[in-house]
Amino acid sequence: MVAGMACLIYLSVRLGSVDLFGSDAYTISAKFGSIEGLEVAASVEIAGVPVGKVTRITLEENEARVEMEIQKGTRISDDTIASIRTKGIIGDKFIKLSPGGSDEILRDKEALMDTESAISLEELVSKYIFKK
Repeated sequence: MVAGMACLIYLSVRLGSVDLFGSDAYTISAKFGSIEGLEVAASVEIAGVPVGKVTRITLEENEARVEMEIQKGTRISDDTIASIRTKGIIGDKFIKLSPGGSDEILRDKEALMDTESAISLEELVSKYIFKK
């Protein structure tokens, strides 16, 4: 019975991505005018490669503040552009980071300044349908 409980705890920690002994990541944030459809645990990618995940979304001064946990060793320059994209036509939302050319690297708890908000499919459709 003890072995069964140990296996259950191990699987819960591994599959649930619970980090009991400290994280091997750092946190950065970005503010967006709209994050329509973006959720906590969404992927953060550079060149299509996952490098982190969204950990928290809050409203701050009428803008969405998104906190992202980035894997240690991933160097993100201060002029990186964060944009909210969709996987496929109607897939999940994720954050795409487009690195800039700056030599200044963001550290833990720092913020990205350049962002591109989510594109609303409904707004695009209505724009073309009701175009005058």
